[in-house]
Amino acid sequence: MTSHSVCDHRIIGLVTKPSSRIERRKAELRQEIIDTAFACFAERGYHATGIADIAGELGIGHGTFYRYFENKRDIIDHVIDDLSARIIESLGTDNAPDAADSLEEYRAQVDRIGDALNHIFLEDRRVAQLLLFQATGIDTELTARLYGLLDTADMLTAGYLEHGVERGYLRADLDTVNTARAVTGMLLAAILHGIRTPEAQAVDDLSHAIRHLLIDGVRKH
Repeated sequence: MTSHSVCDHRIIGLVTKPSSRIERRKAELRQEIIDTAFACFAERGYHATGIADIAGELGIGHGTFYRYFENKRDIIDHVIDDLSARIIESLGTDNAPDAADSLEEYRAQVDRIGDALNHIFLEDRRVAQLLLFQATGIDTELTARLYGLLDTADMLTAGYLEHGVERGYLRADLDTVNTARAVTGMLLAAILHGIRTPEAQAVDDLSHAIRHLLIDGVRKH
């Protein structure tokens, strides 16, 4: 599968900037197919949406669709690739697991990562809705991919906690593995609440409560 670069206002970013008008139009049409597919999935459900529905909304033929994607399932793979790439990018450099050397640096790191994850998962709520509510019922391969993302999130979070224990600003008796799983659970719940109650203040209040637990709940006293 191909990883994609980040593009804030699109569900999926473009890999490279098209160099000609024809290439730009192809890239735009590909993006329009993705956006239209998501609108159809959100309105009708993944299984009830056919290629004909997506093509009909765009006014294109089936053949045009298949020049860009193998099937509607292929669109979801691209979205997961893009989501994974954006999360990994948000955890680079200053936000890497071993970047913080003090509680204050860890606090700032938690704030930056929290802001980035809110942006990624709640910028377009259709992505979270599809992955959390529909994707696990599509096929076993996709379910396994999503569980793999969960395992990766647990492992990354444990890395941050283990580093804090080693540096001495987090509790020495911290169960990093199970605490990481608990943190992942909180983040998933926050996404669900963000989908159900999208008011900015409610999202912000819940985000700050989680960040408070991630610091005062594990810091060394």
